[in-house]
Amino acid sequence: MKVTAASLTLLAVAALPELCVAVPAKRDSSTPTEIQILNFALTLEHLENAFYTQGLQKYTQQDFLDADLPTWARGRWNQIAQHESTHVSFLESVIGDQAVQPCTYSFPDTDPMSFVTTSFMLETVGVSAYSGAAHFLSNSDYITSSAAILAVEARQSAWINSAVLKANPWNTAFDTPLDLNHVWTLASGVIVSCPPSNMPLPVKAFPALSFPAGAQPGQTVQVSFNATTSGQLYVAFIAGLGATFAPLSSQMTVVIPSSLQGVVFPVVTSSDTMVTDNVTIAGPAFLSFHFNSDGVDEP
Repeated sequence: MKVTAASLTLLAVAALPELCVAVPAKRDSSTPTEIQILNFALTLEHLENAFYTQGLQKYTQQDFLDADLPTWARGRWNQIAQHESTHVSFLESVIGDQAVQPCTYSFPDTDPMSFVTTSFMLETVGVSAYSGAAHFLSNSDYITSSAAILAVEARQSAWINSAVLKANPWNTAFDTPLDLNHVWTLASGVIVSCPPSNMPLPVKAFPALSFPAGAQPGQTVQVSFNATTSGQLYVAFIAGLGATFAPLSSQMTVVIPSSLQGVVFPVVTSSDTMVTDNVTIAGPAFLSFHFNSDGVDEP
């Protein structure tokens, strides 16, 4: 599965009036160990660390200026890169000999602006990953350190979207926790391969979900994914602690509701009441609808 720049930033959604709670449910017999969760976090930190290392090697200060980015922007990304490197070192020291090694990656950025939008996606998904996995932790030291990393990821995401992209620094009163497999579906799109010696992670990727570039609230759009299905399907639009559902037509079209704002994670499901692994067909994908300080959508 490959994640394109368009699928990372522009995804269509539709909604019904009902709002259902979408907090990740705890697993039973397959509950991962705390070391597995820490290695899951380390896998994501390795990914971010590689992205910033490679990106800052590719794009010079002049490249950033030629893309009309602020003079101070690249310096801030240097600081973010240092943060991610520190996160990697910290988790490796906590996990010890069982710590997973970096994978091989294929990132979608091709210029400074796609570097910016990919960075925003990675930081935002990182926040959802930490908040979604928190309930698997019981060690108070692990919980505290994970919360400290989550807070930095959230600050970085807000800075990118607000100070650089001149858009909303937050979404709703709650950020969005994601299930492990939903996070892995997004992350695995840029992972080519991982060392066979790495500890197996208790995750799987669902089929990729894509929407047309330029999709906006109020539009009817066609989605695509590669999965064998039967019966009525729905699109669940996860945002904050809830999700709204809309039927997916036989032509794979949905209507994007005008009420959606900020980051939304759309998932194709076989249920119109819950978003769990056993009813997920494809996705999630990553959507960001900007809104201004008056709460008005901005294309």
